[in-house]
Amino acid sequence: MLSAIVLLHRWLGFAFALLFAMWFATGMVMHFVPFPSLKEADRFAGLSPIDAKNLIGPADAIKAAGVADVLRVRLVQRSDGPVYIVSGRSAARSVNAIDAKDAAIVSPDAARAVVDRYARNRGMTAPSLSVSLNDYDQWSVPNGFDRYRPLFRVALGNADGDELYVAWNTGEVVLVTNSRERLWNYAGSVLHWSYPTVLRRNWAAWDWVVWTASFLASIAALLGAILGIARLKRRQGHLTTPYRGWHALHHVVGLAAAVFLLTWIVSGWLSMDHGRLFSRGQLTDAEAAVAVTGVDIAGLASSIWPPVSPGAREVEWFAFGGQQFRRDRVALDKQMLVRSGVAASDPTGLLGADDVTGLMSRLAPGCGAPGAVPADDAYEAASQLPSAPVYRTICGDVWFDVDSVNGMVLQRLDSSRRAYRWAYQALHTLDFPVLVQHPATRTLIVVGLCTLGFLFSITGILIGWRRLLLSLSRS
Repeated sequence: MLSAIVLLHRWLGFAFALLFAMWFATGMVMHFVPFPSLKEADRFAGLSPIDAKNLIGPADAIKAAGVADVLRVRLVQRSDGPVYIVSGRSAARSVNAIDAKDAAIVSPDAARAVVDRYARNRGMTAPSLSVSLNDYDQWSVPNGFDRYRPLFRVALGNADGDELYVAWNTGEVVLVTNSRERLWNYAGSVLHWSYPTVLRRNWAAWDWVVWTASFLASIAALLGAILGIARLKRRQGHLTTPYRGWHALHHVVGLAAAVFLLTWIVSGWLSMDHGRLFSRGQLTDAEAAVAVTGVDIAGLASSIWPPVSPGAREVEWFAFGGQQFRRDRVALDKQMLVRSGVAASDPTGLLGADDVTGLMSRLAPGCGAPGAVPADDAYEAASQLPSAPVYRTICGDVWFDVDSVNGMVLQRLDSSRRAYRWAYQALHTLDFPVLVQHPATRTLIVVGLCTLGFLFSITGILIGWRRLLLSLSRS
């Protein structure tokens, strides 16, 4: 049995030692530079105040868009005037808010105009704008952009190397990257996640390749831990290694860091779980039928809404708990909330605990009273507006987190999903609550352990290389 473990560990270890070293090195990079994304503060900063005069209503925009199962309707100000963005379960379209014509971005000049205004709103320099149209590239390959493809990529030609991505169907800026992010991510996320565009654009193939590789790597790590313990020798009352040189260093460091090495590799494999062992945290079909309801076109058409709030940069109509709402974003951290049939806006600008209770009474049995999720909660849930509460309702084994800003269910946490938070996220990123409260300490631990893992992997590479040369010379 032990000889089989030795053989498997030897060749699996040799096959994956380089991968281990790469994962540890790139993991350190990712701790400091995450994959590019558009933060809500940056998205909102790029919006312009809405000119709300002489507009068609949201119900007319829905009819003109031709989108089925409409969930939300937003009004924003683009470079070519105010537009409605009508979003369904699988598609989104933009409609001119004055004449109801299609407002899709169909030319490079239109994309250039959108980006020029966005850049000026954010104070970004744009000496020269160059435009290309892409279905996929390295930074827009995640599935979340599928509903917006193809994307116009617009380079600002500035010193920061800023590039902005515009969705053809909505005309919104959906991603911003700069040259520093892109450079470090080639040395970080792209390698760590095996994320080259040619592979990642085929999600099923990428998922299988990375899951399989990380599973075999986990087997190699587990066999190494077993073998490391089995090979310990007791001499003169002390445990020692029977090896010499690089092999001895590999044995000793591997045993000293065995818990971290094994849990980090296995938790990395679990990052690719995607519902295989743990639940995915998604609403069931029955729950979604209650919690994710479309806007009522007839209700929107018949309701008399107050004028759009002065200075509003984004207006959204949505349904929640059987009611229709409109929210006017007037600042990054402030909105006005209007209920259908009520002339005045809600004084808090947010959905309240009573609203959430009404929804939960229809969503699941045995629910307790909703409570605001603390900022330092281990199962973090962040609202779209800074400091706005997220309400958590515990319904037996299942927890639901609802954003008071827009009524969206942010998380569905059953016992499996809560376990996954620790088995993957905590063990792989070390975001244990005590460490999150001390970020400098957490950074030191992450860098220190990843450095140790990298050096350990180098010893494995050297041992494997020598073993390979020896085997070749014998043959």
